Amino acid sequence: MAVVGAGRLGTALARALAACGYEIETLVARVASRARRAARLAGVETRAVALARLEELPRADVLFITTPDDAVAEVAGRLAALGDKRSRGRVALHTSGALASDVLAPLGARGYKVGSMHPLAAVSEAEAGAESLRRAFYCIEGEARAASVARRLVRDLGGESFSVSTKEKALYHASAVLTAGHTVALFDVAVRLLARCGPTQREARRVLLPLLRSTLDNLERATPERALTGTFARADAATVRKHIAALREAGEPDALLTYALLGGRSLRLAARAGADAHRLVEIARMLAEALGFDAS
Repeated sequence: MAVVGAGRLGTALARALAACGYEIETLVARVASRARRAARLAGVETRAVALARLEELPRADVLFITTPDDAVAEVAGRLAALGDKRSRGRVALHTSGALASDVLAPLGARGYKVGSMHPLAAVSEAEAGAESLRRAFYCIEGEARAASVARRLVRDLGGESFSVSTKEKALYHASAVLTAGHTVALFDVAVRLLARCGPTQREARRVLLPLLRSTLDNLERATPERALTGTFARADAATVRKHIAALREAGEPDALLTYALLGGRSLRLAARAGADAHRLVEIARMLAEALGFDAS
């Protein structure tokens, strides 16, 4: 295998695949020193190649492109331009969540079977990231041969795979971003609000993390409408009114907008769970006003 893009994900993936017995023949980074560092972090003995010297890339049965999204097409084009006549039957996979396999069309024209294999895992560094990759779900999309190879790799990693159509790839990735990145952003808003009440930022994180974990536990056991707890699940209009007033007084407009937008979604969940319809309508009016809409 060869991994082009030895950043956090590429390094963690190389480490995870090597632990499963796969040979990582080459790691490519923007500069050779980063590729060598990635090899050390991945715990593999491999050739380290700078991106500017892609012509040194040896033949590999499976080629992974793990660069940032905006570089995938460029890298695929540069690899295709090398004119390697040994590419027929080889597989090229990228790990982007938002891009579909058609971004690798130049490699497909050279005989590669192309696809995408995106891990639903938050990878922040190589060692822990490799462990996350070995128990993750993976979204697989692309040509039949490439998808088959990707599914086998996922099985060997100990993960599970599912597929989406090429045209739905961006929508799929939006779902993933809402689950991971936006949850982090929401948590940051909550920490900032709590820190205004007295605790330090560090203390606020310690206090709120168990609450977040208990919510995840609820989601593992139940549907979202049954996992919803607290003010919106009870349709407690008086408390919502207090929250909105407190957020306005605190001068936190982004927190107020976040509260109101997500509150609207919570109302739908509460309605599905059978909350009092009249009180839900009252709360909806308050949220609309907080968002600047005419609630009449």
